Amino acid sequence: MRYSFTVLSLLVAVFFTATTARAEVTGVWSTVEGKSHVKIEPCGDKLCGKIIWLKEPLTDKKIAKTDIKNEDINLRGQPINGLEILKGFVPDGDNEWDDGTIYNPEDGKTYSSSMTLVKPDTLEVKGCVVMFCKTQTWTKVQ
Repeated sequence: MRYSFTVLSLLVAVFFTATTARAEVTGVWSTVEGKSHVKIEPCGDKLCGKIIWLKEPLTDKKIAKTDIKNEDINLRGQPINGLEILKGFVPDGDNEWDDGTIYNPEDGKTYSSSMTLVKPDTLEVKGCVVMFCKTQTWTKVQ
């Protein structure tokens, strides 16, 4: 009986440790050069993220920035603030998420993506086209 309790306690501890590591990626992250803040949160059984703040939210004409470079002409009028840019991430180890996509409003393209929580306040976000990848380091805001 004592052995069963010890094994059960160990399994519970391992489960909560893995769950905690995954949960730490949720929250608000500052992108490269602080251009925007992205809120990462669960969407169903996956993780998604949307822009919730822009350093420069207005155009030169003092109009809210829209997704003018989107490849889909019908989406070019949608606001950048509130735009979902991360989709479909699933856990791939304790501190990694894979099988997602990242949309870049600066070029209007969507890339395959993965994320790695390097430290509790440091997230590496990788976007790839075929074998060519670019990694950005995001910093946790809250």
